[in-house]
Amino acid sequence: MSGASTLRLRSGTEAQPLELVVERSRNARVSKLLIKKSKTMKTITQPTEAQTKPNTNSTRLIPQGQTREYVKIRKQMIMNFYAQWIASNPNKQIFNANLNDFIYVRFLSIQETAEHASLNYKSTKAITYLTEILELATVKTRKKPKLKVANQKRFSEIIVMEYDNSELGKLKLTVGVLRGSKQHIQYCITAIEKTAV
Repeated sequence: MSGASTLRLRSGTEAQPLELVVERSRNARVSKLLIKKSKTMKTITQPTEAQTKPNTNSTRLIPQGQTREYVKIRKQMIMNFYAQWIASNPNKQIFNANLNDFIYVRFLSIQETAEHASLNYKSTKAITYLTEILELATVKTRKKPKLKVANQKRFSEIIVMEYDNSELGKLKLTVGVLRGSKQHIQYCITAIEKTAV
């Protein structure tokens, strides 16, 4: 792609390294997510169970400030977490009991969540509970997609779901229902901030 930007995240084992490649064209109409095996990559270790669990010391390293630099670091941490999650969940889907259907993780899921969840510490930390949220979130409301939001035009319906986490409180999972296939696509995950009454 001419004029394209490419983001590469690497994970896997020495025997089977994986590379997550996100390519985006300059006009942002064409984006693709590739996971490929590469024998040319250097030794990269697969994340241990302790690294992928939410309550590890690594979540303490999430910067809590609101500066542009901290937001950028949190955004990269979210992208890295998704790369590890996809490496350990190659089907990129989790069954949700409340919907009685699978919720799929796609490039849009990573892009939208990294953009919104990186804005604060609590939302960034919520991403470390990704599997739990996708499995256990319950439907709160169903609504039509916003016509002026380009990323929502592909959906026939937006489902707002919530998950009550013992550590972080209420977390919001937004799921889009694809037109035609009716697949449930994870759109965004953020923490619900308490507002003063």
